[in-house]
Amino acid sequence: MFGKKKKIKDTKGGMSPRSNRESVKTRAAAAGRVRIHHQNAQRQAMPDSTPSPSEFLYISNGAHYDQVIERIKTVKKTLWIGTADIKDLYVKDGRGTKPLLEVLSDLAKRGVEIRLIHAKEPGPAFRQDFDKYPALIEGMERVLCPRVHFKIIVFDLKAAYVGSANLTGAGLGMKGENTRNFEAGILSTNRDFVKNAAEQFDNVWMGAHCKGCKRKEFCGDPIG
Repeated sequence: MFGKKKKIKDTKGGMSPRSNRESVKTRAAAAGRVRIHHQNAQRQAMPDSTPSPSEFLYISNGAHYDQVIERIKTVKKTLWIGTADIKDLYVKDGRGTKPLLEVLSDLAKRGVEIRLIHAKEPGPAFRQDFDKYPALIEGMERVLCPRVHFKIIVFDLKAAYVGSANLTGAGLGMKGENTRNFEAGILSTNRDFVKNAAEQFDNVWMGAHCKGCKRKEFCGDPIG
């Protein structure tokens, strides 16, 4: 287990517990796009919107780095990341490179609320790198759910990516065209698209499916 993630009833460690998650929703409402409450509460409907071609961008392969990773750097308030796999991922830094974890740490230092849902624990190299960034230990909440296979990133509740790319170098990272994965996804600022992506993420985050889940034996973080 990387970092110092706390379980619900645990009071030790650094990662924020599930019990504090609703505080993010209050802040997220200020973004003016969508208000998401606990799954048992009534959700506020978003304004009707008519999609236009300019609101949807189809991205493939290496364009994921330019469109998704570069957008992560610009987040101001909230960043939600859902991924099946998570590995070391490096980004351009002048003439060199730096870990995406450093970018996320800088966001956390600026007060950005970061949520991460992933399906399995990353390898030892990632965990060692993670522990180099104390701001992430305190500033990033995470949930491990072995049933997660979606790849969703929600930026400030104003834009969302939904596609095939995991949070890995071959998926979203800067690997070359001859070594990276073949990926495809949609990046959009359409309100309905963002709302639907955020709600699916939020349902898993809040454990809406946990009570009836039949794969609890594989879950290290059950809440129901």
